[in-house]
Amino acid sequence: MDFALPEIGEGVYEAELTAWLVKPGDVVKRGQNLMEIMTDKAAMEVPAPFNGTIASLHAEPGQKIKVGEVVLRYSAPQAAVNRPAVAETPAAAVRPMAPVLTNGPASAVQSRVPVKAAPSVRQMARQLGVDLGSVHGTGPEGRILIEDLAPRIHPAAETPQRAPDYGKPGTRIKFQGLRRKIAEHLTHATRVIPHYAYVDECEVTDLVRLRDDLKAVYAKAGVKLTYLAFIVKAVAHALKEVPLVNASLDESANEIVLHDHYNVGIAVATPAGLVVPVIHDADKRDLGGVAREIERLSNDARAGKQRLEDLRGGTFSVTSLGNIGGLFSAPIINHPEVGILGVGRIYKRPVFDDHGRVRPSDRIYLSLSFDHRVVDGAVGGAFANAIIAWLQNPALLLLPEKL
Repeated sequence: MDFALPEIGEGVYEAELTAWLVKPGDVVKRGQNLMEIMTDKAAMEVPAPFNGTIASLHAEPGQKIKVGEVVLRYSAPQAAVNRPAVAETPAAAVRPMAPVLTNGPASAVQSRVPVKAAPSVRQMARQLGVDLGSVHGTGPEGRILIEDLAPRIHPAAETPQRAPDYGKPGTRIKFQGLRRKIAEHLTHATRVIPHYAYVDECEVTDLVRLRDDLKAVYAKAGVKLTYLAFIVKAVAHALKEVPLVNASLDESANEIVLHDHYNVGIAVATPAGLVVPVIHDADKRDLGGVAREIERLSNDARAGKQRLEDLRGGTFSVTSLGNIGGLFSAPIINHPEVGILGVGRIYKRPVFDDHGRVRPSDRIYLSLSFDHRVVDGAVGGAFANAIIAWLQNPALLLLPEKL
């Protein structure tokens, strides 16, 4: 019997096979994961909607496969083969409701409510013990997709860090999976976008002091307060002041699209490569909310459990090398955005104050890359100045959006 790649998301018609989790001869049970696939930098596992023995595999890791394409063949258990064929009841597409208790004596009332979902989604839900009736479907006409189950599958949790793998001399690494996705995306970005760089220095002495004062307070509330949270908030404010940077170029319509949402992507280094999850509506979140979202997105990304919706919709990106080192860089724009901010490490050096006296100062370099088709040098400078103004007055970032 043939097994084809099932539906994997709205508007997604193919995926890359990254790993097989079974081999010919394996006996699998319904709900057991068969393979790992990747699409739009999001990895997921595909469960078996059958019981049987794997006969043959028809795709190789690194190969792109289309929805509906046969990827393996299997044989059903002998008992199932000999059993008379029975038409599947429509009940497979409905959900029994739980008993409804009235104010009088308890009475059980069952009703059937249709739930739209592919067989693979139903099998995964059963394996996880998830009631599909409680899941909001994001597919056409409310159809439940595999990605809609992600919040039930991958709760945000602290992910243990592991040593980075920088390769082994004399070996070869298969160019596939996330690494190939990154290469395709960045090659396209550098091919179509005329980049230009803008670098400035920012004093963050008050920011360092404020963060040190607040770290313990936020930690008691379960929030890890990083410098990146302040930077994301400063960027969101600056994007409102200079809307031309919060934009994309619609080449087919010859229009510059100025977005009215402020969705800031944050570059996260993972064992498999760089991904850019998005903090949606960063302007509407307080500092603690931004910090929580940074931690959740980073943990999910490093564990390879990022959701598709967390990788989409960005309007501007930030990449930070502060925890590694380096003063500044020349980051590549995350197409179709028109700008990206690179943040270096904070360093201390002596500077002269207004009276000519030497004092210690915490400093940071801000490296910005812009799409010169949309953002000219003066606009880029205005945007950098806006970020600097907010970072030099960090207490303002603690205030609500509207007073």
